[in-house]
Order: sequence, then structure tokens, then C-alpha cells
Amino acid sequence: MTTVSVEDLPALAATVVASSFALAFVFGAVAQRTGFCTMGAVADVVNFGDWTRMRQWLLAIAVAVLATNGMAAAGVIDLSDAFYTTPRFTPLAYVVGGLLFGFGMVLAGGCGSRTVVRAGGGSLKSLVVFLVLGLSAYISLRGAFAVVRVYGIEPVGVELPTHQDLPSLLAAATGVAKPTLQWALGLLVGGALLAFALARRDFLHFDNLLAGIAVGGVIAGVWFVSGYVGRLDEHPVTIEEAFVATNSGRMESLSFVAPVAYTLDWLMFFSDRSKVITLGVAGVLGTFAGSAAYALASGRFRFEGFSDTEDTANHLVGATLMGFGGVTALGCTIGQGLSGVSTLAIGSLLAFASIVAGAVAGVKYQAWRIERSG
Repeated sequence: MTTVSVEDLPALAATVVASSFALAFVFGAVAQRTGFCTMGAVADVVNFGDWTRMRQWLLAIAVAVLATNGMAAAGVIDLSDAFYTTPRFTPLAYVVGGLLFGFGMVLAGGCGSRTVVRAGGGSLKSLVVFLVLGLSAYISLRGAFAVVRVYGIEPVGVELPTHQDLPSLLAAATGVAKPTLQWALGLLVGGALLAFALARRDFLHFDNLLAGIAVGGVIAGVWFVSGYVGRLDEHPVTIEEAFVATNSGRMESLSFVAPVAYTLDWLMFFSDRSKVITLGVAGVLGTFAGSAAYALASGRFRFEGFSDTEDTANHLVGATLMGFGGVTALGCTIGQGLSGVSTLAIGSLLAFASIVAGAVAGVKYQAWRIERSG
């Protein structure tokens, strides 16, 4: 996209929002059908040594990396426009936020995306988690928690000489053209993950392949919508580069922490005409709708509530940790673990590793609690 007139902006924004909703609808339906879940994947590996759902996840990352870097190398999108790849590298935020998010998602029974999917399937406790997660994220963006984040955690970092994605860093260090490195690293990283995910014959079932290929494809698809369809070389008002219908003002793909907060904000101030549906909000709504549609059509829709006081407390604490941790780490298992990692940003790789470490700690903590109570 190059330039449009002021009169054309609403139509372009509607196209971006509708396209994002449709892609998120597919994500929600697939996640509901296949049980795609990072927390579940980590728990399966730690508790049972079962790598099936983790291979789903790695296949999704492989597809997202291959497609995203392929589009970037071909000049369709520019990953320098994603906030995951900014030169500002804040390791403490990635690690602390990731650990808190990972631990919190185990207590809450799933990450942000899984919360939305489960709520769409009738889980009332996931609906409560959704509300608390959104509130905690909003407080972390603009409220009391933001003070801790902005003044206590984010100042620990460095300004890199270039963008923090691996192709940019290696291009600056070696002089090799960045598109060449995007092709090479995309094929290397994506290909290695693809080979590992597909190495076991018993993994090669329809639902497993559907989960990985569809989810990874959706991530790349939203990058295309945001970074190509919704990109303006010159905004007709500001005369600057712009990305239509994004909360950050930059190129975005799916994420489920800050967008949950923005969704609550849109719902609460619905009559305020300044509040509009953005790509992030459309992603949350589309995921919920896709999950609900599949759950109803397949007969999986079931109301589910908390079992006792301890269960309620765990979910509330976990949702709060996810809200603060996800905002601090700049994303969740989808935002950093898929959208961010697909850009090959070193911050995203560190954040995702920290989320997994936090989840492992959470799973072991729950096992310890069970053993102690027994």
C-alpha cells in the first residue's frame, strides 16, 4: 500500500479489521478443535514426556518463521516496522515478564489465547480469567503496575546499533545483504524446527498438522494484513509512514495480553466514538467467535465453573501475573512465542524461553502442592 485519501481511511481500516477477525476466527476454531495450547504442551512434556502438543507448537513456529521471513526477504513486508525488532533491547523485562507470565498461565489453566478459546467453549472460569487478565494488563500499561515496569524494569537495557532481529544484526556485522540473511536464516531456523516437529511418524495425524500449519499460517497472514494491506507510505494527515488500525502504530500480528485490555476498554467505552476496533481487538473477538462456533457445531460447548476456593484463587493470581508479565515481556505465548519469534528478534527468543521456564516452574509447583496435600 502506498497512499490513500482521508476519505478512504475508514474503508481501509475496515478491511484490516475484517481480515484480522477472519484470520483469528480460523485460529480460534483450530485451537478449539485441536487443543493447541502452550501450557498444555509444557505440562505434557514435564509430567508425561509426551511431546505431541509441543511438536504442534514447534510446527506452528516453523511455518510462521518460514512464511514471515519469506515475505520480508521478498520485500512484501518490512520487519523493521514491528515493535519486536526495535533496537532497544531490554533483557530484564523479557526475562522477568516471561517468567511471571509462564508461571501465571499454569495457575490460570492456560495462556491468554487459551483463555479466550476456553471462554468461547463455555468456560466461565476462563471468562473470569479474561476479565482479570485484561484489568491487570491495563494497570500494567497505564496504571500503578506501569510505574514498576517503566521505572524499575525497562531501564535495564541497551540500545543496539541496529534492529534486534538476527538478519539485521548479522547484516550489520558481516555486510551480507539483509534479504539474503532473511532467506537463509528463515530456511535454517524454520527448516530445523519443521524437521524436528515432523520427525516422529506418530505425530503425522490430521489434527496435529492442522494445528501447526494453520496457526503458523494465521500469524503470517496477520503480518501480511498489517504490514502490507494496512501500511501507508504517507498518512494523508501526518504525511508519515503509518499502519492502519493498530494500537501500537506499528506493524502487528496476533497477541493476547495488551489486546485483551484494549478489548475491555472498547467494550466499556463503546458509546465513545473515539474508541474503535483495532487489529488487536479484532484478533481477540475473532478468536472467541471461532472457538464458540466450533464448540457449538461440534457439541463441545460446556459450561464450566471453579471447583473450590483454592481453584478460584489460583486462577485470579495467575491471571494477574499474566497481565503484568505479558505487558512487561511485550507479549505472550502467541505475541512473543509466535509473532515475535517469527521475526527472529533476539528479545522474542529470550522472552519465549523465559515463558517456557516459568511454565516448567509452575507445573513443578503444582505437582509439589498435590504431593503435599496428598
